[in-house]
Amino acid sequence: MTTSLVTASPPKALGRDFTGLWTATGLANLGDGLYLLVLPLIALQLTTSAGLIAGVTVMLTLAWPVFGFQAGLLVDRVDRRRMVAGVNLVRAVALAALTVALLTGSASVILLYAVALVLGVGETLVDTSLAALVPQTVPHQENLGRANARLEVAQTVTNQFIGPPLGGLLAGFGLAWATGTSALLYVGALAGLALMRGRYRAAVTAPSTPRPPLRQEILAGLRFTWANPLLRNLTLITAAMNVFWAAWVAVLVIYVVAPGPVGLSTPQYGLLLIVMAAGGIAGANAVEPLRRRLGARRLLALDVVGTIVLVGTPALTTNPFLLAAAMFVGGAGSAVWRVIVAMVRQTVTPAELLGRVYSANRVVSWGVLPIGAALGGVVAQAYGVRAVFVVAGLASFGLLAAYAAAIKPGPLALALAPKAT
Repeated sequence: MTTSLVTASPPKALGRDFTGLWTATGLANLGDGLYLLVLPLIALQLTTSAGLIAGVTVMLTLAWPVFGFQAGLLVDRVDRRRMVAGVNLVRAVALAALTVALLTGSASVILLYAVALVLGVGETLVDTSLAALVPQTVPHQENLGRANARLEVAQTVTNQFIGPPLGGLLAGFGLAWATGTSALLYVGALAGLALMRGRYRAAVTAPSTPRPPLRQEILAGLRFTWANPLLRNLTLITAAMNVFWAAWVAVLVIYVVAPGPVGLSTPQYGLLLIVMAAGGIAGANAVEPLRRRLGARRLLALDVVGTIVLVGTPALTTNPFLLAAAMFVGGAGSAVWRVIVAMVRQTVTPAELLGRVYSANRVVSWGVLPIGAALGGVVAQAYGVRAVFVVAGLASFGLLAAYAAAIKPGPLALALAPKAT
């Protein structure tokens, strides 16, 4: 059997199964958007320590380096739709427990960290499942770009565009309103999953074929990623960018919410995050036409520039409008990067390895998030919050040179070209 490059056929309908996945993803990500806004605010209410507040981000992201490889193996062995349903229920229970603690005045930093860790573990399983479910619900390769972009828009709109202002509004009535609503949204996501028909297991080997050792299975995704130069380099550059993003995120609330130097209220903080979401929506909607016009390599390079602008601007100004502009640029670039990298991964990876390859990518690229968040907290504690943005802004210039050296146009174009068998 040979593979050749062909002209893409007209787009086909994405279908009911993808619609169900899209609906469930939107509802669950709205729940994500609420808790991502409110958990740092709860920490701010419980402690004044910059290090402890940054610890919330550490707990939310710790699951990827600790549990990411195992998550990929689980997703490649079980029904992926059922996995997402079960995890959403567990996340709902964790947030319900935090809601009760807030209502009864028994919330603590330890409880907050525990809930954040549960939510982080849930994210590893759900995101890995989602990455593998997209090509299962959208069987035609020429629709992968459209499907990934549509999911990216749904995630951005709910997680960042609707979630922050809704979270800020609910937090105005009480932080428990935001956590309780988030729990209900995870339960509501089950309705979307119910629209999906059939079974969603990965292709399995014949019963007569002996299973390789467990460790070998777990690390199969990492080996595949490392053996593919394009996947390997994209993963490493993503990891480098994420160090700077994590440091920025970990201390942002301290910098922009009063009594921080920007001096925003909680609802205004939510509105600021909306601007980043608007950038993400614009980027996701424009990725396909921009890719045809500029090429994927130039388009990805713009995200590297966007990262520099995002993390460095707070070092130069406390003007909320300039910060918002930088966040719009960063959000647009991030969406473009995620859509294109997802397409590359889905087209070059065998279906039975998708879960493990995705989790390997996340273990490496998101495994650095707690490191970046912890470094941000340490620098902020020792030298002040603005020092985090100064260091991140200056260091991130090295990303451009690394990208130019590592990502070559030929392999990237070949991976994204329509194929027929």
